Amino acid sequence: MPLSSYQQPFLFAALLLIAFTVPSEAAQITGLESPNSFVGDPSGKEYFISNINGEPDARDNNGFITKLNTEGKVIALKFIQGGVTDTVLHAPKGMALVGPILYVTDLDQLKGFDKTTGKLVTTVSFSSLTRTSVSLTDVAATPTGLLYASDQTANSIYRITPSDSHRVELLLHDDRLAGPAGIAINPRTNHLIAVSWDKGKILEITPDGQLTELESNGFFTSRFQNLSGVDFDQWGNMYVSDLTKGKIWRMTRDRRFQVIAEYLPAPADIGIDRINNLILVPYHYVHAAEMNGLETPSSAKSKGEKRTLADYGFIPPPPKPEAEGTKK
Repeated sequence: MPLSSYQQPFLFAALLLIAFTVPSEAAQITGLESPNSFVGDPSGKEYFISNINGEPDARDNNGFITKLNTEGKVIALKFIQGGVTDTVLHAPKGMALVGPILYVTDLDQLKGFDKTTGKLVTTVSFSSLTRTSVSLTDVAATPTGLLYASDQTANSIYRITPSDSHRVELLLHDDRLAGPAGIAINPRTNHLIAVSWDKGKILEITPDGQLTELESNGFFTSRFQNLSGVDFDQWGNMYVSDLTKGKIWRMTRDRRFQVIAEYLPAPADIGIDRINNLILVPYHYVHAAEMNGLETPSSAKSKGEKRTLADYGFIPPPPKPEAEGTKK
């Protein structure tokens, strides 16, 4: 449910206190409108944020894409804007970059825009694949440029082949997907990872559509609630965001889970900049986003030590103790 006008300023103030206390490692982006997805160009030189700007299923043609530079400064708040000239963009959600093209999910279509000019390059329709309505949530690209799109409402995953006139196929329809929201390609296996909005699952899907449940809530536990985003860092660690619980989790390669940030106001479809080792977080209900540094394996704590927000750049690290015998 949307936050009240009373709750929004309070949570945004908390966000500023928790997340933006290290200016050299964090960038704050404000003035957004229901930001959903935050992605970085593989070159690490520019970033894009999708703004729903209204109801997530409304055909209101007022969605827009924000473009940022290397430092996280806004180059163009409405770089691509629905309702301007001949651009139609209703409720942009997930995004993926493949070469010069920025792919954006927009209700029942996948649209490709030139990442430099913002001009529409291609429109891919999904309506002919199924008798039910299509509601695309996210899109992910493999290293070879193959695309996958998630349909949260229809419990489906589609495969799109740009080299074959953007041919669309239904890869998987399975109720076990439980509302697939964010998706990402595991860089180690090239398998697709999907996170479940309805039941808090993390699922792995092979290129031929075989589904495996990697993690889910147990009978006595409810670690996750509404998972919204997923991505990987350059070492193969996985990050997932829980919009309702306000948490970002990290799953290490040895399958250990750690909360790297909590009490966040609705973190949506997160992204990871693997070149600069940054996490990109859109905050849906407070109309803001942030970029922040991630911990590297060389600075990681042992399994027995408690982690704090300082380990991930969210607050300043504590002062180092002075060496024995140091005079004051």
